[in-house]
Amino acid sequence: MIYFLIPVYNESLNIEDLRNELTSILPEMEKFFLFVDDCSKDDTPQIIKNHFDESNCHVITKEINKGPGDSFNLGFEWILENSKNDSDTIVTIEGDNTSDVSILKNMIAISNLGYDIVLASVYAQGGSLSKTTFFRKALSFFANLIMRFLLNLNILTLSSFYRVYKKSIIQDIKKNYNTIITELGFLCKVEILIKAVRVGASVIEVPTSLRVDKRKAKSKMRIFRTFKDYLRLMMNSRKFH
Repeated sequence: MIYFLIPVYNESLNIEDLRNELTSILPEMEKFFLFVDDCSKDDTPQIIKNHFDESNCHVITKEINKGPGDSFNLGFEWILENSKNDSDTIVTIEGDNTSDVSILKNMIAISNLGYDIVLASVYAQGGSLSKTTFFRKALSFFANLIMRFLLNLNILTLSSFYRVYKKSIIQDIKKNYNTIITELGFLCKVEILIKAVRVGASVIEVPTSLRVDKRKAKSKMRIFRTFKDYLRLMMNSRKFH
């Protein structure tokens, strides 16, 4: 089983295209779609229910908007509770169609070779980050560079949402840290990656292009807030050692 864990917030314009892409890939594999709605102000939860079959889809609706980190944590916990097979795979992916699903078949194949985490990386050779602001590109590049140095991680892209996890590595993080993710903002993906490496995860990166042109709404990332979160995490990086 492949579990797709997708945090969403005001993504009603993107859901139909997302459904078309995710249901058409990997037709030979059993898939389950888990959405975590972070108190959308539009009709995202209902749109999801209209476009996805309830037999292989579930929507967690939150009462308080807490950010993508909280959504990922809730989603991982739900999968650990409901997955029946330890060999299941978890794919985390953006809800706004910016993830290039054409590479997912290769990501799953690489995961099946024995890697605990397969990262879609815009900084790996052949990857690209285009059609976004210069400030956001600069923030992403230098934050990843500094975090790699501070945390001694030989990984190019630390903050991408688009990843393939073996269920077992999430179980190991839960066992060792009790809480899978504590960061509420976009740095949640840095946190879980650091924890995974600390518990011995094997990680590999594959090149990807961020498909900003396919997004039908604005990015939900708050640039200056994320910048402050990076600074805070850099100053407290020792807590993950």
